[in-house]
Amino acid sequence: MAPTDRRWITRAGDAPATLLGAALDWLRGWWFIVHLGAVLLALALSPSSYARPHRPALLREIYRGSAPGLPWFTLLSSLAGLVLIRIVTVTAVSYGLTPYALEMVVRVLVLELIPLSAALFVALRYTLPQRGAVARLRQQGRIDLQAGAGSAAWQRELLPRVVSGVFAVLTLAAVSCVVALVITYLSVYGFTPWALESYTRVVGSIFNPSVTLIFMLKTLGFSVTVALIPVASAVYDAPQRRSPASAELHALVRMFALLLVIEGISLMGNYA
Repeated sequence: MAPTDRRWITRAGDAPATLLGAALDWLRGWWFIVHLGAVLLALALSPSSYARPHRPALLREIYRGSAPGLPWFTLLSSLAGLVLIRIVTVTAVSYGLTPYALEMVVRVLVLELIPLSAALFVALRYTLPQRGAVARLRQQGRIDLQAGAGSAAWQRELLPRVVSGVFAVLTLAAVSCVVALVITYLSVYGFTPWALESYTRVVGSIFNPSVTLIFMLKTLGFSVTVALIPVASAVYDAPQRRSPASAELHALVRMFALLLVIEGISLMGNYA
């Protein structure tokens, strides 16, 4: 048998073990994310996490995660909303579907696009760069998994970053949704108060209790996803396990996969 054939047979025989190892590593990664999320949730509900020594770090991260990006995201989402409103209204008029234009705009823009856009904006601007900072802290030994969840480093370094990411997504989504509703009213009806009753009736019929609950849970799920996964990946992926580029790619894949799952579940809940 030729040496090339022997190497091919050896690789084919090692393939199941390689796939099994990759699957176990994938499951361990997700289990660590769930475990870390539960630990940080317990810390977030603990009054000691908001004691005087921890407040400056928490307030600093909340400001860094929300304040600089809020004006820019609101402006960009407003411009994108104006373009979408114009496209939908013109298309609806041309096809004789004017009564459905307003409902379509609110459903597409407010229910679907803004929460997902807010999550991606916060991930690209804040939480993914924080992954590198947490990884450096791990390399320096300032975050030790063996120290336990009650260590001060967890409350000082990890919890503020995760809380800030969650708060940033919720804040950007809430402000942008309100601005989008105002822009939609002005674009469709103009500067008149006489259509406010019919507009609130349409919006109220869209945001029934079930849709409102799904919308709130989806936005919260998006915020937890983009805030937790980069931090958990930085803590879990030790420097000797994989290269920084590979670790960042794994974090992105996990984050986008979970965002897609949450979005798919919300679509099934709203329209199935």
